[in-house]
Amino acid sequence: MLPHLLGPVMCCVTSPPYWRQRDYGRDGQIGLERRPEEYRDKLVGVFREVNRLLHSDGTLWLNLGEKWASGGNGGGGKWMVERGHAWDHAKGAKGWRNPPPGYKDKDLVGIPWMVAFALRDDGWYLRQCNVWAKPNGMPESVSDRSTNSHEYVFHLSKSNDYFYNATAARTPAQPSTETRLAQKIEQQVGSSRANGGGKRNGPMRAVGNGETANLRSVWWIAPAQCAEEHYAMMPEALAEICILPACPMNSTVIDPFSGPGTTLLVAKQNHCRAIGIEIEEKYCEIAAKRLSQEVLQFESDG
Repeated sequence: MLPHLLGPVMCCVTSPPYWRQRDYGRDGQIGLERRPEEYRDKLVGVFREVNRLLHSDGTLWLNLGEKWASGGNGGGGKWMVERGHAWDHAKGAKGWRNPPPGYKDKDLVGIPWMVAFALRDDGWYLRQCNVWAKPNGMPESVSDRSTNSHEYVFHLSKSNDYFYNATAARTPAQPSTETRLAQKIEQQVGSSRANGGGKRNGPMRAVGNGETANLRSVWWIAPAQCAEEHYAMMPEALAEICILPACPMNSTVIDPFSGPGTTLLVAKQNHCRAIGIEIEEKYCEIAAKRLSQEVLQFESDG
């Protein structure tokens, strides 16, 4: 009934908890499975329900990061550090940081592709693998491989034919310009490189003569700088680059792992409705605060 009241659910834009990345301290949470195959199967089940809600023209945009077989004791934000019981179950479990059966200590697991292939087998059309390249990604203290500075955003569709507005997602014709604009230099104090009065074209601003190109499969987007208590927040630019081509105005976006509400916020900014599902009450409070601020600002703009 709820999706009907909100209009057609045209797309899902989401970033689930990554496998063995952090402990959110909630029963039923996804991400702490001993084997990556268990994690994969749970996500397939979630997106099977998303598929059921989507319009026949709908799409799924799934952001996932890679993991190595050993380790698995991440953070989760300031408020999680203050939770004394975080990771208690893992610290007390023998062999938690060891690789699961079938994997060697330094193996790259291949989690994103494992999930993508399983979704394809479950009926989704796997349309594209987009690379989220991070120009200022987190440093790593490794000396026997390159530092990981990218994640994946898989574009999947419910049907063979689906809604995709290529014009809405067009970007500057030159990748170097797109990279520069992704830095949001117009917001940097004292910058003399800002794009004065640039024309709006998709998720970026075109410069010069306004020439644009189709959305490419490599997206240079800086990780979000979050003032709230959330460690792994999706950048607004990442949500926008998915929503713009996938959602007509006044349609609905769904995020089953909505966290602090970035997908919902960007949906509203682009004149769409949104449904968010989140297991952690603290993140719901953050999302409500952000959405309230945005709604007030949006209304004041007329």
